[in-house]
Amino acid sequence: MSNDKAPVIIGCDHAAYALKEIIKAYLSDRGIDVEDAGTFSEDSVDYPDFGIKVASAVSEGAFARGILICGTGIGMSMVANRFPHVRAALCNDLFSAAMCKKHNNANVLVMGGRVIGDVLAREIVKAWLETPFEGGRHQARLEKFDTVG
Repeated sequence: MSNDKAPVIIGCDHAAYALKEIIKAYLSDRGIDVEDAGTFSEDSVDYPDFGIKVASAVSEGAFARGILICGTGIGMSMVANRFPHVRAALCNDLFSAAMCKKHNNANVLVMGGRVIGDVLAREIVKAWLETPFEGGRHQARLEKFDTVG
C-alpha cells in the first residue's frame, strides 16, 4: 500500500453525485484529505464547470491529483485534458487504472458513474492510488506532452 496521503480534489456532475460521495468516504477512511469541488446534489448541472475546477487546480499545482466522475467519464476526460500538465485517464476497469499510473503517471482519474458500480469504483481508486509510476522511458514520453501547442 502506498504511503502517499497527498490530498485529492474531486468533482462530479449530477449523474455521478452518489458515487462521488462514496469515493469521498473511501478516501477519508484511508486518511486522505479530500477537497470537494462539487456538485453537491443530483440537480442537473453542466459537467464542464466541475471538470474545469478540478483540472485547473491540478494544472496550477494546487493539488497533485484529482478525481472526476460524470455519467460516462468521457466528457470529464475531454475537459480535463485541455489543461497543461493534466494527464486525465478514463478508467472503468482495474487494468487501466493501474496502467495509467504505471506508464502515464495519470494525475487525474476519471470514471463513469453510470458505467461502473461503487465496489468497482473503490477498487479502481485503490489501484490508481497504490500503483507507482515506473519513470524511465515513460518519463521521456510524458515530457513530450508539454511541448505540444
